[in-house]
Amino acid sequence: MKLHRSGISNMRLADTFLSDLKSHHRFLEICTALSLTIVGFLLVVNEASVPLLAEEAIVPVSELMAEEALPDLPIGAANAPVTIVEYASMTCPHCAAFAATTFPGLKSKYIEPGKVRFILREFPLDPLAAAGFMLARCSGDDKRNAVVDLLFAQQKYWIVQDNPLAPLAALLKQTGMGQAKFEACLKDNDLRDKVYKVHERAVEKFGVNSTPTFFINGKKVNGEMTLDAFTKLIDPLLKS
Repeated sequence: MKLHRSGISNMRLADTFLSDLKSHHRFLEICTALSLTIVGFLLVVNEASVPLLAEEAIVPVSELMAEEALPDLPIGAANAPVTIVEYASMTCPHCAAFAATTFPGLKSKYIEPGKVRFILREFPLDPLAAAGFMLARCSGDDKRNAVVDLLFAQQKYWIVQDNPLAPLAALLKQTGMGQAKFEACLKDNDLRDKVYKVHERAVEKFGVNSTPTFFINGKKVNGEMTLDAFTKLIDPLLKS
């Protein structure tokens, strides 16, 4: 599939964008590491204001569902008794595997019958993951989740490229996004900052440090999960 700009232009855009994102991400990592160091010290003196949450910790659902820098785009009934929040990275192979193998069963068994509301939030682990999330958001609220699914499904074809923006542009073209909008989206610093703010809040408030991380009615569970594992956690909540 041909692009509207030359390969050289794409390479330059990729170099500029990824360099800019790397600088931003390194700054974020430094700030995060510094904040965690400070929190660790405060814990020693029993004055910590931000708890570091262990795996399977419980967080208040009201805090988990507080307004984010980017609006949530839930799948499922608003009044579902169980809410699952996933923090994912577009370049995370475990997240892609979950999307391919577990999520379809979760959707048919719990989401479509109105038992679970599912929310995926941005937690980019690298600049390329941030780019993927930005492009999904630029596709519009009605297409965002579908674009995330597409990028996960095609992950192995675009994350291993020397110039990953070329296959990304080709994939987004399939969804109706032209090259001009593609390039404008990747230059949107405000959107990029909002993606990272979602990341920052997850680190600071909920102790997220890997992907995928799930919160099931506030209960934190790390790692790729099978449908059986979800069933064991969801079914008791449906009976209560």
